[in-house]
Amino acid sequence: MNISKSEQLFQRAQSSIPGGVNSPVRAFKSVGGNPIFLKSAKGAYLYDVDGNRYIDYINSWGPMILGHAFAPVVAAIQQKALDSTSFGAPTELEVEMAELVKSMAPNVDLIRMVSSGTEACMSALRLARGFTGRNKFIKFEGCYHGHADSFLVKAGSGVATFNIQTVPGVTGGVSNDTLTCAYNDQDAVRQLFAENKGEIAAIIIEPVAGNMGCILPQEGFVEGLRRICTEEGALLIFDEVMTGFRLAPGGAQERLKVDADLVTYGKVIGAGMPVGAFGGRREIMEKIAPLGAVYQAGTLSGNPLAMVAGYTLLQHLKANPRIYTELEEKGNYLKAGLQRVLEASGTPFVINHMGSMISVHFSDHPVTDFATAASANNALFNKFFHAMLDRGVYLPPSAYESWFLSHALTQEDLDATINAAEESLKEIV
Repeated sequence: MNISKSEQLFQRAQSSIPGGVNSPVRAFKSVGGNPIFLKSAKGAYLYDVDGNRYIDYINSWGPMILGHAFAPVVAAIQQKALDSTSFGAPTELEVEMAELVKSMAPNVDLIRMVSSGTEACMSALRLARGFTGRNKFIKFEGCYHGHADSFLVKAGSGVATFNIQTVPGVTGGVSNDTLTCAYNDQDAVRQLFAENKGEIAAIIIEPVAGNMGCILPQEGFVEGLRRICTEEGALLIFDEVMTGFRLAPGGAQERLKVDADLVTYGKVIGAGMPVGAFGGRREIMEKIAPLGAVYQAGTLSGNPLAMVAGYTLLQHLKANPRIYTELEEKGNYLKAGLQRVLEASGTPFVINHMGSMISVHFSDHPVTDFATAASANNALFNKFFHAMLDRGVYLPPSAYESWFLSHALTQEDLDATINAAEESLKEIV
């Protein structure tokens, strides 16, 4: 029996890497089977080590908004690498990057570059605590803000995928400072503030959630959070690691017309390179060292290759706002096509969608929070994932992840995806 190159590599990887992967969801444990090892990507397509091509709806979990190997970004990285891959000292490019972000994102006076979305969220929370002098914070069940200890209480994404309820290594003291409630439940937020008067430093939220599938904020929800934070003297932190520069040039703040006090970025801001950032109002950001006493540092923060990749991509997005309209049109077209074939299949479903983020839930009730996402028929999603993969469509290997569209997707790609869904549903339903 012939064994594929992907299977050979997975067997080999397990002897050197925990679980054979460097990030848990890649292991395919949620959907079953073994992961596919990729070799290259271009535009809207992934190519695996066995020579198979897939239409990509992961896009490296969001950053490849213009598709893989976008030529201006590749050229900029190649050129910048000739100067050195790292300095550990300031460069003009970091200043230009900060100025570009400020010109695109609302309510960002100062911004600090870091090396990942996890680091950005961890640092933003530390800053919120330092600024307010309070320790507790509110997060929402199913929202994932990286793997820092404070955020692994009732987290979504990979933690939900693996059904890990209590993460070993996270202390009780950390957990006690993490207050949780259901996404879209404003009354529960007010109750937490009433029960912890004067103790809550911040609310952190994915303004459009992407780590329990794509979940949209209900009308008035984020506006209500803004009011509560203002009334209570707490900070509102938007985790825009997924939504930043994807839902609009100014991200979810622009799209939802709600200003956060602090905002975190990743994914698109690095064009696929390891980078994150956090920024916000001047009087808050001035508490960060070296201006203030809240310490945060990083040897590779502002890395020149990451900066030039992100700067090139953001500059292109800013100069071509039509990209966002076209992404919206592609998302609407895909949603309409999936809706048509799902209705024809007779299986209950919900499609949540905003801009270039979309997810399908096999559910007979609205999916508005983690509990309703978890109560969907996720076993059917797993079958759907493999049926789509067999037909050359690469979806996120978990019912708890948003799909991400790229601008590189063509009409033919979208039609092929819809046709693959129709065939898959006939096979599994």
